Amino acid sequence: MKPTITNDWQTILKEQFSKPYFKELQNFVDLEFKNHLCFPKEEEIFAAFNFCSFKDLKVVIIGQDPYHGENQANGLCFSVKDGVKKPPSLVNIHKELAADLSVEIPESGNLENWAKQGVLLLNATLTVRANQAGSHQQKGWETFTDNVIKLLSKDKEKVVFLLWGKFAESKKALIDTSKHQVFIAPHPSPLGAWRGWFGCKHFSSTNTYLKQTGQLPIVW
Repeated sequence: MKPTITNDWQTILKEQFSKPYFKELQNFVDLEFKNHLCFPKEEEIFAAFNFCSFKDLKVVIIGQDPYHGENQANGLCFSVKDGVKKPPSLVNIHKELAADLSVEIPESGNLENWAKQGVLLLNATLTVRANQAGSHQQKGWETFTDNVIKLLSKDKEKVVFLLWGKFAESKKALIDTSKHQVFIAPHPSPLGAWRGWFGCKHFSSTNTYLKQTGQLPIVW
């Protein structure tokens, strides 16, 4: 597994890629992809970074794990490829989006368009073994992605962090809330949706903050 990043993240994360924990992670991922079916495709592991440069980034959404079903994961948290049936969490994300902004529910579950506008769709763990949720957790990915969040908190200003669910909410400790905006809601999964996900209005709240801070809103 080579960090196939083609924009400014390559320089920013260079130090991480040379650390012992990342070398161990690379060896683990290489063995997993050699011996098992894993997702996303190797060339899509770092898609979240390639679609959203550090310079253009203004929103971060944190997920936990890639989808582990065939042909679902595309390297962006909560996103699936065009033509793939939306998983339940994504269905609920789109329901809240439509209700919040009074727009049509999008047909496709591919969120690349968000990423291209400056939304980092970051899973805490970037790979997974097929049909085994959480199988690549605690192997080094969380160290890497926690360091990404810390870097963003330190070196950027006025970023919106959307933390959905208890796992994502735990990352708030890594964020300097004096210079960034954090919005928290229950997870959009069927379990959490009715406990406050629906009606959280994170999409309109994000755009309101972006406009107030002189940034272009996201076309969700």
